[in-house]
Amino acid sequence: MSARKICVVTGSRAEYGLLKGVIRAIADHPVLELRLVVTGAHLSPDFGLSYREIQADGFRIDHKVELPLGSDAPAAIARATGVAMTGFADVLGALKPDIVLLLGDRYEILAAATACLLSGIPIAHIHGGEVTEGAIDDAMRHAMTKMAALHFVAAEPYRDRVIRMGEAPDHVFMVGGLGVDAIKAAKLASRADIEKELRFTFGPRNLLVTFHPATAEKQDAGRQCDELLAALDANPEPRLLFTLANADAGGRAVNARIQDFVTNHPGRAAAFASLGSRLYLSCLDQVDGVVGNSSSGLLEAPSFHIGTVNIGDRQKGRLKAASIIDCPPERAAIGAAVTRLYDPAFRQGLNSVENPYGDGGATARIVKVLEAFPLPNLRKKAFYDPPVAAAS
Repeated sequence: MSARKICVVTGSRAEYGLLKGVIRAIADHPVLELRLVVTGAHLSPDFGLSYREIQADGFRIDHKVELPLGSDAPAAIARATGVAMTGFADVLGALKPDIVLLLGDRYEILAAATACLLSGIPIAHIHGGEVTEGAIDDAMRHAMTKMAALHFVAAEPYRDRVIRMGEAPDHVFMVGGLGVDAIKAAKLASRADIEKELRFTFGPRNLLVTFHPATAEKQDAGRQCDELLAALDANPEPRLLFTLANADAGGRAVNARIQDFVTNHPGRAAAFASLGSRLYLSCLDQVDGVVGNSSSGLLEAPSFHIGTVNIGDRQKGRLKAASIIDCPPERAAIGAAVTRLYDPAFRQGLNSVENPYGDGGATARIVKVLEAFPLPNLRKKAFYDPPVAAAS
């Protein structure tokens, strides 16, 4: 079998944490050739220059697509998407991959997908079929589903949704969640090592907090963050590890508020632009729960048998384990949800929680398809109409 050139694109710390195992498997595969393209927040000093983690993991970055991330105003995000599309057009012309592997729903990944579509390069898309009603990412994810030729979904209901969107069933593969694979592959740091590396001391109670702008909502992200921080301020017992917001519209306002909170709560709170996947998962292993609106609270936290306080509608529509506590972005509701997270009866039930995104194996399933699926005519798609059940 001749080698297949697989191009993987990554633009954010969270997405790379999910993709790392797949990237490794492609790099080590005898008949697949990895081409790695890095973009977005990975290349920004404001977001931790996380491309250095990729290099530290031993991967060669073939190309970097720089974006102007000096502003997170909606118009600036739109302009950055256009710049990204131009950059990806040039990179794809140089690399000439057989297929491009994309994960998720962010604007820089939409730019890569659009450049692939217009360049005639097939797309394999991971995590399609999901719903996140509180973010514009929802529309971008569905758009990428229609651009893609192959689909790797995390749960059976998502496979059904992708098929109902007109994608052929034999091109839609239920592989499970990559977050579970990342947890199983990680060499987790001890509490003492985390404290030394982060210069942060855990207490009797500890929470990991990540709050992103809900970009599809009218309410200002800064005001929502104020409600969260007021609720955390009113409950001084838990120590707080913050991971800062992504490069989304409104993210800088959120991050400024978090940094001010940390400054005013020395010893109790710390904030990091990027922990890296190993340290992030290690922190999940040590804290009592997750607070915020990150997808990680739904995708990964249940596998650690910890609770998640899921704030607002950013993740509305996703499958949720019994460990998820939903609440509106209001300080009283957030405070009540944190109180419930520490309730002994709730905590006792966490031991039996099952992650709806499976128990691992997604990486191997994805690579098996990339190795064997026939590539000719992948660009040409017929709209699939599921059979209509006969009336009884």
